[in-house]
Amino acid sequence: MIRILVDAAAIDVAVEMATIEAAGAGAVATFTGLVRADDGVGTLELEHYPGATEAALHAVAASAVERWSLLAATIVHRVGVMQPGERIVFVGTSAAHRSAALEACAFLIDRLKTDAPFWKRETRGSDTRWVEPRGTDDAAAKRWEG
Repeated sequence: MIRILVDAAAIDVAVEMATIEAAGAGAVATFTGLVRADDGVGTLELEHYPGATEAALHAVAASAVERWSLLAATIVHRVGVMQPGERIVFVGTSAAHRSAALEACAFLIDRLKTDAPFWKRETRGSDTRWVEPRGTDDAAAKRWEG
């Protein structure tokens, strides 16, 4: 089962965990990303390209399901304006064994950051700027190639 959701609504981790656990596997791994208040970030706004973003996330999840024989993979990503401390992304995987669940979870978060079209804009006081892609994200994604 693959579940992809891109929405402005808050992420309910309990609901997402229950969905992943319902797959009936022996191991579940999750990652929850929060908006950081680095250097005085007041708000973070995410925009996406509807349809294309969901398709890219589904492709990443399908790749993980095949590679690690997952029973379930979930990616829930927020868009819109968020405050520091709010959940921005939830990734969950379900597999027969922990190593597959953990590796697949890491793969999903590393790959979605480079493969899915999202645009981030930060506000710090009266300044607003677009956030450029980071080289560390590219390096994390590349470790899964091959």
